Amino acid sequence: MLPISDAGGAPDRPPAIFLMGPTASGKTDLAMALCERLPCDIISVDSAMIYRGMNIGTAKPTNDELARAPHRLIDICDPAETYSAADFRRDALAEMTKISRAGRIPLLVGGTMMYFKALLHGMSGLPAASP
Repeated sequence: MLPISDAGGAPDRPPAIFLMGPTASGKTDLAMALCERLPCDIISVDSAMIYRGMNIGTAKPTNDELARAPHRLIDICDPAETYSAADFRRDALAEMTKISRAGRIPLLVGGTMMYFKALLHGMSGLPAASP
């Protein structure tokens, strides 16, 4: 486990575990096993799981998995809403801070590499897109 600052980010971010990989690579099973052994809260790093009602093809956690381990950044937007990598970075950092302050470990799980990159390296200085 490395602090995000050791991976190129700012030093004010809490330590976290990053579990990334393609669909069907076993991330969920490994995350659940980690949550059984460590005081972790899962933060979803998936560009589809953030949307309510997008359950087919997203491999969202089951009700059993949600009951066994706290999950964050799932079902937070309506499909008509825009959600960017910058939005993810802001929300993930806020959740990581809350989790760390509660004495737990943020466990970031997913396969949206652009979200991981935004979290680790920040966003470019370009202006925001206009709708």
